[in-house]
Amino acid sequence: MLRLTPLERRSSIALATLFAARMLGLFLLTPIFAVAARTLAGGDDPVRVGLALGAYGLTQAVMQIPLGMASDRYGRRPVIVFGMLLFVAGGVICALTNDVDWVTVGRVIQGIGAVSAAITAWIADATRPEVRTRAMAMVGGSIGVSFALSLVLSPMLVGAFGLSGLFWAISLLGFVCLLIAMFFVPDVPRSEADIVQATAHDVLGHRDLLRLNFGVFCLHFILMSLFMVAPGLLGRLGGYDSATLWQVYLPVILASFVLMVPAVFYTETRKAHKPALEWAVLGLAVVLGALPWLTDSFWLVVLAFVAFFVAFNILEALQPSLVSRVAPPAYKGLALGFYNTAQSLGVFAGGVLGGILARSGGASMVFWAGAMLAAVWLYTARGFKEAH
Repeated sequence: MLRLTPLERRSSIALATLFAARMLGLFLLTPIFAVAARTLAGGDDPVRVGLALGAYGLTQAVMQIPLGMASDRYGRRPVIVFGMLLFVAGGVICALTNDVDWVTVGRVIQGIGAVSAAITAWIADATRPEVRTRAMAMVGGSIGVSFALSLVLSPMLVGAFGLSGLFWAISLLGFVCLLIAMFFVPDVPRSEADIVQATAHDVLGHRDLLRLNFGVFCLHFILMSLFMVAPGLLGRLGGYDSATLWQVYLPVILASFVLMVPAVFYTETRKAHKPALEWAVLGLAVVLGALPWLTDSFWLVVLAFVAFFVAFNILEALQPSLVSRVAPPAYKGLALGFYNTAQSLGVFAGGVLGGILARSGGASMVFWAGAMLAAVWLYTARGFKEAH
């Protein structure tokens, strides 16, 4: 197997760390905000809370491709530094406010600094095509790790320092990313010969890429809407508050990772990517469809969440890999840009519509909506072609 050069390894590790720290900063609010927001003015309105939670997803979706193009023109480092300055500024606004609407403003500013595409492009600049997939896998893996950490750390931080302290921690993570981008990622030459002109039509005309984009939209819609009701449900059934929810989240996420590993190993060794995709989506639909009937039992809800995160973690790892497999080399970067945009739109829509559903029909309405969306996703996924 071809090895990464020292420069490739150093660049890949630095960029994966940067990406992980930024995603951790974005994720930290998700597991706890629906409960912790009650300390803010307007924080008892699920719709306003959902808007604050998902707002960064909308501006990220809008800015992802423009900032990726700006990084082509002006360089990766300046664009990422600019994006992280906005991220820190938005976090400071959130930390200084006692109003949920100003949290929305801060999250919007954070989302404007959408640098995922620029980071991905920088990895492409720093690596040879033969080892690029491994480098991209470091970044992809960092998303799952960041979310797992956020489930445990966010209740601890809110318990120790309050919601304002959580936002200061998020701003600190942004500052760490800023330092990594400025001082720790090596300069790498960019080969103009590697730049291939591709258009949106190329990606939007590729049916399997459209299926994957729809899939990541559904996955993050379901995730964000779920966390509009999960903290309150666990608190009601188990007597947990913002400071102690980590005691539920930690065993859930550890168990789901342990159970996920054999499935991922089987998928890779048997090249069973399409069956794994279908079974994982079916698992989401079944778990979400069952949850409305389980909401009187704490332990059944916990077991359902373990099953949910097994499927979620499989899909979070599998789908970016499938994008890189099915996208032609001529527009792989653009395909990942659209994929990231669809993910961000799912975050925004899940936060906002999850809040509306929670206000109008409670947790059961959120679960039913997620189950129906997963069923539609399963139908579209069945048309996906096997990729080897």
